[in-house]
This record gives sequence, structure tokens and C-alpha cells, in this order.
Amino acid sequence: MEHLLTAVESAVAQRNFYAALATALALPDICGWAEDPTVGSKARYSAWFERFLRPSYTSHVGPERKEITFLNGSDCYALRCAFLHEGRDDITEQKAQEVVDRFEFTVAPAGWVVHCNKSGPKLQLQVDRFCADIVLAVRAWGQTVQSRPDVQKRIFMLLRLHDVGGKVIA
Repeated sequence: MEHLLTAVESAVAQRNFYAALATALALPDICGWAEDPTVGSKARYSAWFERFLRPSYTSHVGPERKEITFLNGSDCYALRCAFLHEGRDDITEQKAQEVVDRFEFTVAPAGWVVHCNKSGPKLQLQVDRFCADIVLAVRAWGQTVQSRPDVQKRIFMLLRLHDVGGKVIA
């Protein structure tokens, strides 16, 4: 799994944000499959997101400290489908869509944070922060499944790149 996390981090460092975003959006599905391959993609993706990422996308705002969830598992799954299958940020045609209609990913200047801004049904996310949040969540998840041989076996089965001599290179 670490090779995929390194790929996301390297892509962000190289400012290859589309590659970083595509790989990052696939990770909750990969983790969900590794944990329980009998569950369908939408259900496992949404459940994994709710467990490991929703806290990063939930804030308490205003004087009453009202809980606001900026991004939930269903909308993130809808984004995954729209972006990976259609190259789009509009999720209104995705069956999984619940609250957000459209995403706007930003690349902010150094030191700026332009993340989790909501304007009606549009959610603005800073692409490097979003990818970093997913990487952190996957690492946290990895700790929870470390002692599960069944999950470790499936993680070992993940695609890896090889050199022409057959040695794993990434």
C-alpha cells in the first residue's frame, strides 16, 4: 500500500495534481476491498470514508458550534466515479450524490489554505490538502488492519511495477 501513498505524495510534490487526485480518489476503494472484498464498491467506499475521513471534513461552526459536514462518503464516492470515469467535477448525474453538486479543486499559493469552502451545493477543496488527508487516513487505516492476515494478504496482491528483470521497483 505504501507504494500507492508514495505515488500520491510524489505526484503532489511534482505538481502533477490530476495524477495525485486520481490515485487518491481510488485509495478508499482499494482499502475497502482489502478489508472486505465481499461488499460492493459504493458501500465499502462510503463506509471507509465515514470511518477514516469524515472527521477531517466535519467542523463545528458559529456560536452554537453547529456540526457541519462538508464532505461525506457518498459524495466522495460520486466524485470518484465522476472524475475517474468521466473526468468531471460535476456529480449531479451520479446515483451516489447526496449534498454536493460540484467540486472545485484549487491550487493555492504557498502558505495559503483554500479548503472546505462551501458555496451552495459547490465544495471548494485544495487539491494538495485533500490528497494529504486521504494519505493520512490510509496510514491510520493501515494501523487498524496491521494484525489481520486476510487484509495483509490482499494488500500484498496489489499491482506493483517491475523492472524488465522482474524486480519490484515501486
